[in-house]
Amino acid sequence: MHKNRRRTCRARGTCFVSIIVLALSMAVAGAQTPHPFSIHDMLAMDRISDPQASPDGQWIAFVVRTTDLEANRGRTDLWLVSSDGANLRQLTSHPDSDSSPRWAPDSRTIWFLSSRSGSSQVWRIAIDGGEARQVTDEPLDAGNLIASPDGRYVGFTMEVFPDGATAQATKERLDAIEQRKATGRVYERLFVRHWDRWSDGRRSHLFVKAIDGGPAVDVMAGMDADTPSIPFGGPEEMTFTQDGRGVVFSAKDAGREEAWSTDFDLYYSPADGSEAPKCLTVENEAWDTQPVFSPDGRTLAYLAMSRPGYESDQFRIVLHDWPGGSKRVLAPQWDRSPSSICFSADGRTLYASAANLGQHSLFSIDVASGSVQTIIRDGHVHALSVAGERIVYALSTMQSPAELYSVAPDGAGARKLTDINGAKVAAAKMGDFEQFTFAGWNGETVYAYVVKPVDFDPARKYPVAFLIHGGPQGSFGNVFHYRWNPQAYAGAGYAAVMVDFHGSTGYGQAFCDSIQGDWGGKPLVDLQKGLAAALEKYPWMDGDRVAALGGSFGGYMVNWIAGNWPDRFRCLVNHDGNLDERMAYFDTEELWFPEWDHMGTPWDNPEGFEKHNPLRFVGNWKTPMLVIHGAQDFRVVDTQGLGTFNALQRRGIPSKLLHFPDEGHWVLKPHNSIQWHETVLAWLDRWLKN
Repeated sequence: MHKNRRRTCRARGTCFVSIIVLALSMAVAGAQTPHPFSIHDMLAMDRISDPQASPDGQWIAFVVRTTDLEANRGRTDLWLVSSDGANLRQLTSHPDSDSSPRWAPDSRTIWFLSSRSGSSQVWRIAIDGGEARQVTDEPLDAGNLIASPDGRYVGFTMEVFPDGATAQATKERLDAIEQRKATGRVYERLFVRHWDRWSDGRRSHLFVKAIDGGPAVDVMAGMDADTPSIPFGGPEEMTFTQDGRGVVFSAKDAGREEAWSTDFDLYYSPADGSEAPKCLTVENEAWDTQPVFSPDGRTLAYLAMSRPGYESDQFRIVLHDWPGGSKRVLAPQWDRSPSSICFSADGRTLYASAANLGQHSLFSIDVASGSVQTIIRDGHVHALSVAGERIVYALSTMQSPAELYSVAPDGAGARKLTDINGAKVAAAKMGDFEQFTFAGWNGETVYAYVVKPVDFDPARKYPVAFLIHGGPQGSFGNVFHYRWNPQAYAGAGYAAVMVDFHGSTGYGQAFCDSIQGDWGGKPLVDLQKGLAAALEKYPWMDGDRVAALGGSFGGYMVNWIAGNWPDRFRCLVNHDGNLDERMAYFDTEELWFPEWDHMGTPWDNPEGFEKHNPLRFVGNWKTPMLVIHGAQDFRVVDTQGLGTFNALQRRGIPSKLLHFPDEGHWVLKPHNSIQWHETVLAWLDRWLKN
């Protein structure tokens, strides 16, 4: 329903694949004989993230996540590469995870987070060699590392009781709670639970610690608020001022309105915590986030929405003359919603990544004029950094997981810096893909993708996996996805079709807004017309053998299709989808979401929840359905999936339930992901291939 807002053993400095990862991806070991892509290949891919350019622009530090099937988890290491793509090497190789590299001003030292001491703490390491040294020894886990430009401070978050005096006070209270025989929790306001965990009163607060010694200071002391935002926020939501004297962070101090407010604000606090945090965006009751300072420290750029209560509103870039000057929106006519921003080395340009017509593109925006230029259009660009005069970024496509690249500001000379997954990609045969458009609802242009089956033969007829994205304000774009990856279906002999129906992101804000109060209307029309267009355009698709699959909003849509398009599909797959929109309001957590999309509450606007409620049409159901749900999903609770399965069973419709007691809205554990894919593909094979 809601949008989508690690163990191997490596020798130091040597890049080779461990025995465990070889077991994970047997196909990679036999790379001489390429094979169709499968879930095992997907899990075997190393995941690159968090590239950080050194202050002198000579090095890029980044994180590589590997998957360990034996431990049923992922782990992370730090890597280095020269900004010209040379000298790629692994910097850390501890059995425990290392992450969040942040450079010291000398460009020779990196601060990072590691759990090697038994808890997550800040460490430092020289890039020229030597052992890592521990910087912090806090009683609680540290996360979301940032560093001041002058090298005097590091900042990190810890989960504390906001009425406690210190992190140690929180540790002592947690120890006391652990000793209690009674296990009941008492609540007087929401959230009771959020995303995949129960609330226990703790908040994620930003602490600042001087590198030369002294205690870590809670610069949010007394605030009943979290930074970064939960569950998707990270260190991009906090930053030091350029002079290192203060920090700016995003937090929602909404009190009793927390569950139905999107009023995240920016706050400033002195690095020594000598003053209470000051709200910088009190005039805006919508979302403010991702503060970034210009190199000279005179401009604070950040992202801001304008409509309270709407989490999928367009982010606009605001420039704030620092410290107390005027504010202005940069490029107000630009109809894209950036997801990340950073300044050029001279501060005259802002670089931004944003969803864009089925891609996630890289743009440059002139700070003076607001002129916008596209630098990299195709693929999924994210994780921006600046190394001298070049932009460093991660880029993935439907046929390649993310690797690091750099490019000149004018888009010239794009250069691949890493090829960590090159051998694995070469070993796994993937389907070719292409984008097409068609006339959707009201004749408006709608974009879609098709991925051809592996070893495609145009003379054959292939069954179709019709994938429906979540959100609904989301997109099935040109990205290497680690859950809903169309190559998993192409490798199993299916054509994959994905439609970015009305409500999808990257096609202008009006297109995204258009499904408010119309979940089962425009999106269903677009899906119907999109499938028809694909079958007409690609005659090798077998229109008699089609399955529809979706998760979150896509799961809702599968239930809606079951009652309102019941004769089209051979079978359906519903992952974490709502059955009853009325009850979904009462058992979810972020109430702002249904209140915006269904235009009110169930008691003020009951028709808004009933108009497109799948429950009303269960009497029309006839299509076999696989239902999947996680018990720890508090966004779409598992009783919605159990209710769907009950209805299918009572009506005598062939059906199957896959329930994960240890998963939330997403299936994250490697072995559970394998079971998920094997169960889904077996269900499709049963109804589309037999």
